[in-house]
Amino acid sequence: MGVSADRARTRWASFFLCCLAAVLLWGFVAPTWQAVHAQDAPAPAADAPKDAPAKTGEGSIFLHIIKSVGWMWPVILILSVSLVFLVVLLTMDLRMGDSVPPAFVEEFTDTVNKRQFKQAFDLARADNSYLGKVLSNGMSRLQYGIEDAREAAMNTVESIKASKEQLITYLATIGTLGPLFGLVGTVYSMIGAFMKMADVTKQVDPHEMAGTLSHGLVVTMLGVGLSVPAIFCHAFFRNRLIKISMEVANVADDLLTQMYHNSKRPAPTGAEVPPSANDARTASAVKPK
Repeated sequence: MGVSADRARTRWASFFLCCLAAVLLWGFVAPTWQAVHAQDAPAPAADAPKDAPAKTGEGSIFLHIIKSVGWMWPVILILSVSLVFLVVLLTMDLRMGDSVPPAFVEEFTDTVNKRQFKQAFDLARADNSYLGKVLSNGMSRLQYGIEDAREAAMNTVESIKASKEQLITYLATIGTLGPLFGLVGTVYSMIGAFMKMADVTKQVDPHEMAGTLSHGLVVTMLGVGLSVPAIFCHAFFRNRLIKISMEVANVADDLLTQMYHNSKRPAPTGAEVPPSANDARTASAVKPK
């Protein structure tokens, strides 16, 4: 139970850490957004030198990015925080040491070798790991034979794997939505640029056109910047889940087989404590007829 409690505390800590990161990021973006609006000063005075360089665009690419995103900042922020949260959660959840705890395997094996079948079942049921859930479901069918126990264990492996794949699918969703939001920004800026070109009452300023198009490209850059790590993490965690599921299935099959054969093996004379009702029922169910 201690290992499961530690995992739960770690997951809650990661959740609060992501929330804190979101608050800090928003606290940084909001003042910067105000600075961008404050920087939009009116045109220089008439007596100012004509050859004076413009200061609003020099060395302020970060401010230009903040200004370009505009009303899409909440969307970008939500996607970014969700991506970080999913990556942190999956990193802690899909660890081989947590899915197949070596200490649990050693203790379970020792308990089975001592023919303490009820204690082994309680040990598996109390453990919240991937292997513990699979073993507890498989052992509940062991009284009907080893094949039924293996089938129940494999069904549990697939069920837990499917639940974990749902979180991984969200990474692919973020990887798909990122470029789409970027495309929205690009199309929006192009519409604005063509509207200015279509206005016959005003002369087209190429500098103004370039600025309008650059705002849309910034949104595209941020969308692609979100999708690249999301797609990479999706493939990485998907492969890791497949590896962990195969390892859990193999270890669970070995432990169930070990328990089955230990229940068939006669106990040493005078060395075994009288079994409980559940032990007697399990032992009698798996004895060969």
